[in-house]
Amino acid sequence: MGVRAVKPGDRQAEILACVERDGEVSVPELAERFRVSAETIRRDLAQLAATGALQKVHGGARRLRLQAEGSFEERMSEQSAEKALIARKLRGLISPGDTVFIDTGTTTLACAKALADVQRLTVITNSLHIARVLGGGQARVYLLGGIFAPDNGETVGPMALEQIAQFQADYAVIGVAALDAEAGAMDADFDEAAVARAMCARASRTIVVAGSAKFGKRALHRVCRLEEIDTLISDRAPGDAFQAALDRARVKLI
Repeated sequence: MGVRAVKPGDRQAEILACVERDGEVSVPELAERFRVSAETIRRDLAQLAATGALQKVHGGARRLRLQAEGSFEERMSEQSAEKALIARKLRGLISPGDTVFIDTGTTTLACAKALADVQRLTVITNSLHIARVLGGGQARVYLLGGIFAPDNGETVGPMALEQIAQFQADYAVIGVAALDAEAGAMDADFDEAAVARAMCARASRTIVVAGSAKFGKRALHRVCRLEEIDTLISDRAPGDAFQAALDRARVKLI
């Protein structure tokens, strides 16, 4: 009796079930289990990894451990030197008269402090912290309305998204929870990811500011693919594999 053919979608669902059950699987064992070639399994794993369903590793795949974030206050005390370096690098890109979206985050807050002396800067933000930093200086600040989320000191929700659509900016400066070569830039919070996506859509160029500790990590909600990022600013260069992915996506690393 011949082996029953399994449709690709059904096979991928079974592969994902194996990963969830065992934690990690190899290409050879999956190829033997489903009676298909190793190349077919590699394509299956690549497709599943692109959706964020699992993490593709050398020779197989493992269960995806998603990046979570602590409270705003907890994150404020983490990697302050790295955030200050990122902020100084961003300052070199922003010119007098520019219009900039800046979303909520501890790295973007550090960036806002570095931009305080830029003449005639216009900033659109959903962060109360960033509005306070820039509102008393040289910048004209538009603070987006919406549902107030007190922990991060931000506004989110449909009203914030509608107001973002009323602006057009030179740059969107976006902080993220995770960066992955296949899945792109991600956030741990649904509403924050929605705000970031909306800002990117209304800006001429997207700048992601992210510490190197976020390289190779994944979070629950995608902000954008690597190909949609114009510039990535970090505290240090990534490993060769991630750098190759940035090069393929034509992302400028600073």
